[in-house]
Amino acid sequence: MQHRYIPMTDQDRKDMLETIGVSSTEELFNDIPEKVRFDGELNIKPAKSEYELTKELTELAEQNSHSKSHTSFLGAGVYQHYIPSIVDHVISRSEFYTAYTPYQPEISQGELQAIFEFQTMVCEMTGMEVANSSMYDGGTALAEAVNLSAGQTKKKKVLVSKAIHPESMDVIYTYAKGFNLEIVEIDHQNGLTDLEQLKSELDEDTASVVIQYPNFFGQVEPLKEVEAMLEDQKKTMMIVSSNPLALGYLTPPGEFGADIVVGDTQVFGIPTQFGGPHCGYFATTKKLMRKVPGRLVGQTVDEDGYRGFVLTLQAREQHIRRDKATSNICSNQALNALASSVAMTALGKQGVREMAELNMKKARYAKKAFEAAGFETLHDGPFFNEFIVKLNKPVSEVNEQLLQKGYIGGYDLGRNNDSYDQHMLIAVTEVRSKEEIDQFVKEVGEANG
Repeated sequence: MQHRYIPMTDQDRKDMLETIGVSSTEELFNDIPEKVRFDGELNIKPAKSEYELTKELTELAEQNSHSKSHTSFLGAGVYQHYIPSIVDHVISRSEFYTAYTPYQPEISQGELQAIFEFQTMVCEMTGMEVANSSMYDGGTALAEAVNLSAGQTKKKKVLVSKAIHPESMDVIYTYAKGFNLEIVEIDHQNGLTDLEQLKSELDEDTASVVIQYPNFFGQVEPLKEVEAMLEDQKKTMMIVSSNPLALGYLTPPGEFGADIVVGDTQVFGIPTQFGGPHCGYFATTKKLMRKVPGRLVGQTVDEDGYRGFVLTLQAREQHIRRDKATSNICSNQALNALASSVAMTALGKQGVREMAELNMKKARYAKKAFEAAGFETLHDGPFFNEFIVKLNKPVSEVNEQLLQKGYIGGYDLGRNNDSYDQHMLIAVTEVRSKEEIDQFVKEVGEANG
């Protein structure tokens, strides 16, 4: 029988015990008093063969609704996009799949170059000068940016738009607690950050302003106006959280004077996979490159003049001067960063732009289809691939009926804000067809009564 691993035989067990000088497995636990040892049988099922176990787990997994069994219009931070087949081929190679920290450049050139290419493409997307080798996810990257701004400006007040992802807001609060930061939430009007309130809260004690672009509701924030507000506040930093796919079409935040741009590259080559793991990116200016959390890969030449790659500019405070560190992040999401790099390379600049345009066009078609069907949609400003539809029933009820019809409905905004009760945030990506959109509008109409 074929095994995916080498099972231990009784002889193997006997040989190992003899090697360490004990006669039985029980003897290994002699130092533990008998009265605290478990004596009996564990209340678990009897062991199954590998085939039987795989079959049972597969049957359990198939009880889930997912994007392969259902047509999904769910977004809110995790999106179903086209993934080039080459992505899985590359990341499944053992030299990448099992790689960890590339501290030894002489044996890690492949991994280091892959990370360097990721950094380069993130800089091109965002319009920034420096990017790190990735972070755990977009929310983590955003919270790290907030802490960096406080450490750099020596100020404690941070203005955060309520139009950012609510889970990112939670992460910011968690990170800010240790630094005793004052987080001031800025309301939104008609789906956009309230710039009047932002202006009134902005003062000399403000470390940074946090904006999401496009924001949680899919709306495109006016970064140029935010940039103008910050001209008189020379030390206050602009932090922008961005969907990198949207930047294939939208003007990059770097051109609006952003100091730090962060986000999640899940949209490139990373499946939805139950919400994680993802891959955060962190891009900034040369001025701040020694303050960047995590690690950076640099390009150099060896003693023979050949191009090579090394970890560089490590902020040593993260390792040995913890009291002065702005971050304790020393790792990165290398495998997922590689997946995103391969996806972006396979698509190319033109492909990324076309993919972004398809998202915008199909989302607009869907919004018009909902309006034509008699639904009320919120907000009339420019948006990327998400929009809000008002329902007559709780979103959870409608989504339950949609599941029965083979559809995964949009996000229930009432979960985060009572004022958005019975409002569904719908995401339409390039993988959705006209027929799927039309049928989805019809099914939502029937479920909504």
